[in-house]
Amino acid sequence: MEAELPSRPIPRHVAIIMDGNGRWAAERGMNRLDGHRAGIRAIRRTVEAARRHKLQVLTLYAFSTENWRRPPMEVRGLMAMLLEYLRREVDLLMEQGVRLGTLGDLGRLPPSVQRELRRAVDRTAANRDGFLNLALSYGGRDEIVRAARTATRLAATGRLVPDDLTEQSFAELLDTRGLPDLDLLIRTGGEHRVSNFLLWQLAYAELWFAPVYWPDFEGRHLDEAILEFQSRRRRFGGFNPEISVP
Repeated sequence: MEAELPSRPIPRHVAIIMDGNGRWAAERGMNRLDGHRAGIRAIRRTVEAARRHKLQVLTLYAFSTENWRRPPMEVRGLMAMLLEYLRREVDLLMEQGVRLGTLGDLGRLPPSVQRELRRAVDRTAANRDGFLNLALSYGGRDEIVRAARTATRLAATGRLVPDDLTEQSFAELLDTRGLPDLDLLIRTGGEHRVSNFLLWQLAYAELWFAPVYWPDFEGRHLDEAILEFQSRRRRFGGFNPEISVP
């Protein structure tokens, strides 16, 4: 059942750490890849819910830099499922007017996945009703290091004066350049950590931890997260006159 949200500002940019596929499968006597397949169905539900709320950007942590250390069979299975997702879901993204984007070191992905990603990104480039960002081969520390390397190269060629580098100009070197600041981070699976995800962008984001595994995540959970977001006071380090300080 869809929640009636109050007429307060909703987050512009929501990111989700999709955790718990393996544990969901294990509790049902299934293998880990079955859990990942169930997780793909949750992605579709969540994209639909994001469109209902008219979220500007939804970023999903799909595959981390650390995930490359998983067993080769599982990694191959995940890449095959990603390829299948891109081929099957792009039509739905077109129907919904959702643009697809990516974060991460895509050069590490299999060539077939890179090609399909480019096709999907190009095909949806003109859509304006929402933005789905897939974080693939992504790590927050890796992103910051890659941005620092870019800044170093720009400085070495005279295109950047180091003393002129600001938080704003450095942010333009990150994978999220051009996107609104992250407002809300959701993590499923019952864990309470950020796991190297969007470390720079998390500076003033609200955090909400869902007590369900990712395959069980539904639109009502996104409703709950947004309701919680709307109930919080975001001061960004500033003074709140409603709080008295002795």
